[in-house]
Amino acid sequence: MGKLWTLITQLHSLAGPVVTLLYPLYASVIAIESTSKLDDEQWLAYWIIYSFLTLMEMVIQPLLEWIPIWYDVKLVVVAWLVLPQFKGAAFLYERFVRQHIRRAHHNGGKTKNKFVDFFTSKKGEHDS
Repeated sequence: MGKLWTLITQLHSLAGPVVTLLYPLYASVIAIESTSKLDDEQWLAYWIIYSFLTLMEMVIQPLLEWIPIWYDVKLVVVAWLVLPQFKGAAFLYERFVRQHIRRAHHNGGKTKNKFVDFFTSKKGEHDS
């Protein structure tokens, strides 16, 4: 049982980087070289969401240490973002991120720092 557990642990350790970085990197390069815009959107959305997830993870790391299954949950979520059958990254971008980007963009010259405004604005605050 000890060797089997070691093998499972090692495979689990490899799955994270493969699912979160290696495959998305490969798919992003393929998307850049293709003529379709849909795959570009999927992979740009993935990198935006994955970067945000990583930043959030860094901020709340002390809390995550108390959740023993966090790495497993993250792996499943990122697999959902990555797998072409689900296109989770494109879905999340369309459903949640795009509206904030557009709102910040439409704000125009009303603010000096659009980046800070993007992250600090509340829903409906900048609607005209």
